[in-house]
Amino acid sequence: MFIPISDDNSSRRSVPVLNFLFIAVNVLVFFGLQQGRELGNAFTQSYSLVPREILTGKDVITPAQTEVVSHMGREVEVTVPGLGPTRPSVYLTLLTSMFMHGSVMHLVGNMMFLWIFGDNLEDALGSAGYLAFYLACGIGAGLVHVATTYFFHANPLVPCLGASGAISGVLAGYLVLFPHNTVHVLVLRSIVGVPAFLVVGGWFLFQLGSAYFSLSSSEGGGVAYGAHIGGFLIGMPLVLLMGGRRNPVVQRDVWGDRLN
Repeated sequence: MFIPISDDNSSRRSVPVLNFLFIAVNVLVFFGLQQGRELGNAFTQSYSLVPREILTGKDVITPAQTEVVSHMGREVEVTVPGLGPTRPSVYLTLLTSMFMHGSVMHLVGNMMFLWIFGDNLEDALGSAGYLAFYLACGIGAGLVHVATTYFFHANPLVPCLGASGAISGVLAGYLVLFPHNTVHVLVLRSIVGVPAFLVVGGWFLFQLGSAYFSLSSSEGGGVAYGAHIGGFLIGMPLVLLMGGRRNPVVQRDVWGDRLN
């Protein structure tokens, strides 16, 4: 297993202000609006994406439920909060859910990927183009999640949240524009430079495998792999349609060869 920790930014020509802003908004929403037992749960359950709401256009409000789950070998009774009201429209959750996260680790993992790969894409598209690209990938990924939920007969009332769909699009755009850029990854206790197409391609194959395993498992899973795959497949052609181009600065891949 490898963990990306940085990449080669030698050809970047601008300060990625918008990418910094995206990261800041995600962090502020998580710690400012989602934390706190009562208010945090209320915000999360009201502004996460719920497939049935998107498909019907109707706000769904459900009561809290008590469930018994297995924890450390013991059966534990937990209270699952119900879905809250969404104002002014349920379709707003296609946007709000992109800036919400389910845990600190969920937030840290997504922001690490955005920090590494988003700045190069903002530089290539410009801030306005990157804004449109990011939102389009995130909203598109949400719609793919809604479609796959119904196609595979999953529970349409389970809320979905996270920046992963939009960031999947960012990874796809990075793969298209910077396939040979060096990405430094942590492998066991060593840091090595790897071509971006291997890192991002490996990540995408992992999503496909995980989605297959999730569908094959009777228990399913809590990760919206449909959104990950959808955001990625949207991002690949979209970055070219939006005029994304590699910087004209001559780059070198991890083997030292010039890239024209």
